[in-house]
Amino acid sequence: MDDLPSEYDVIVIGTGMTESILAAAASRIGKRVLHLDSNEYYGGMWAAFNFDGLQKWLGECQNKANELEHETTDNLLKEGESLIKAGSQFATVFNIEEKWYIPQELLEKDSGPQPSKDTQTEEEGQAKGDQEGDLEKGEKESAESEKEKDSTQSKCWSQNKLKTLYRKFNLDLAPKLLYSRGSLVELLISSNIARYAEFRSVSRVLTYINDKLETVPCSRADVFSTKEISVVEKRMLMKLLTLCHEYAKDPDNKEFQGFEDKTFVEYLDSKKLTPNLLHYVLYAIAMSTHKTPCMEGVERTQRFLTSLGRYGNTPFLWPMYGSGELPQCFCRLCAVFGGVYHLKRAANSVIISQQGGEPHCAGIVSGSQRLSTEHLVMAVSDAPKTFLQSAPTGGLSRGIFLTDRSMLAGNKEMLTLLQFPPQDANGELVTVIEVGPSTNACPQGLYVVHMTCRQVKSAREDLAVAVSTLLHTEPCEGTYRSDTLSQATLTHKLEDGTDVEGAEISQSESQAVKPQLLWSLYFNCPETSSCDLSADVPSNVHLCSGPDLDLDFEFAVKQAKEIFKKMYPDCEFLPRAPDPEEIVLDDDSEPGPAFIDNKTESDHDKQDIPSGDTE
Repeated sequence: MDDLPSEYDVIVIGTGMTESILAAAASRIGKRVLHLDSNEYYGGMWAAFNFDGLQKWLGECQNKANELEHETTDNLLKEGESLIKAGSQFATVFNIEEKWYIPQELLEKDSGPQPSKDTQTEEEGQAKGDQEGDLEKGEKESAESEKEKDSTQSKCWSQNKLKTLYRKFNLDLAPKLLYSRGSLVELLISSNIARYAEFRSVSRVLTYINDKLETVPCSRADVFSTKEISVVEKRMLMKLLTLCHEYAKDPDNKEFQGFEDKTFVEYLDSKKLTPNLLHYVLYAIAMSTHKTPCMEGVERTQRFLTSLGRYGNTPFLWPMYGSGELPQCFCRLCAVFGGVYHLKRAANSVIISQQGGEPHCAGIVSGSQRLSTEHLVMAVSDAPKTFLQSAPTGGLSRGIFLTDRSMLAGNKEMLTLLQFPPQDANGELVTVIEVGPSTNACPQGLYVVHMTCRQVKSAREDLAVAVSTLLHTEPCEGTYRSDTLSQATLTHKLEDGTDVEGAEISQSESQAVKPQLLWSLYFNCPETSSCDLSADVPSNVHLCSGPDLDLDFEFAVKQAKEIFKKMYPDCEFLPRAPDPEEIVLDDDSEPGPAFIDNKTESDHDKQDIPSGDTE
């Protein structure tokens, strides 16, 4: 409907992660919630698109500056009220660069082996005189030839072939992982929202050291079985990790006394770690840099260690269909409890009145309608510029890449995290997440590689070293690379009389070639998590930051809880939602608030795993 009810307890503008959590939390305690988004999709800068949808999004970003302004009339205002136009400098991405590395169409010779005319004639003549046994042999050889042809075709990609499979992609604008014992996983479980999503565990954590990719040992067994660390180093590593893990349990622990104002790498140096160990701890486990404060590095290490072993051999989970699914899970709960949703509808202006000499938000103007509210929640991309006077100018550098194989081949498809180390002490880590077909991120035979780092220059410049190190960036000029060992070749090697589960691929063989880059997209987007978004807004207006630099969703959950506490200090944040079979309604009455039937505390404690396949 274009005509909406005119009064609400909470109006939420934008369907990003923080906004969606807040909409669900307010709706869950019985508040009247209106959730608007000017886009035709959920998630905003947290969204995931198929390939065609991503192309449309890029077009919208490039044309946003030319959008027509909405007209508003003063007849919607009351005495003493004024309008502030919505929309800010954080509404668009910039430095967009898209490039193909494969031809638009495959050449005829790239489509697979084709029999010549003479060969066909010879085969026809031979078939007429062959006996039954020879016919069976010929049919078998033909089937093998077809199998080889299909294999060749599956390794060859063109722009048009890839575009026809656009529905099989789920490409994230803000890819993030979940710590298995992080705040978002706990919230998904405690609120019963986990039933709306599925997850897979990240199967390996890599690091780049000594000019090659190495697997990071993520458990005690891995530490003692790895050949990349000496026996003495293994003991040093276990002792250090134990100190970090137990620090939070003992408030009288003096281990880090004197390092409160120093960096984490200074503490590691004091432990006389070898360069090899320092690399593993600083970059792969603490996921820090030379500038990270000591206590922050310890906290990051603790978060890594406490999440180990809950759902897999690594501390991380990845949402099936991409991170863009998670805001929609919270929107779904909001709608179940009465929240009203309207996509493709923007807030044109914010209505400001004066209460006791202080500015107060009375509501918004959307289309030609006045919508009143007690609280207004807005994404920074929709907020008026006057609300963001103290916002910083920093941003994120993002890269999305399609490749033909994994960056490090294995015996099965891997879901991979890599923290690519900086080139110098002042550099920035590049977070690399590689996902494959099993996560529904891309079609069979392809991989999606996400790279993210803090913006220094443009995205292409900031990610250049990581891209050139990990990927083969030379364009395929009409033919497919035949001088490399592909993922399919490795698979066929395993199938050739070898047990796949028990087979091992040598390190030199798995790193013999880099993945071929098929398509790339670079862009920069604003990053506002470090600024005070409450400085220039009325007390009942709450601004939500977009995606932040961190690997997980910790900041979004923390921000949502803080804003909810300001709005409703005496209410519980996202109490458990009942399952459909637990909802009991009175006969012949209107549906009312649901209550939980026959659910004990012990039942809730047992619900310890998000729904879906976590391998």
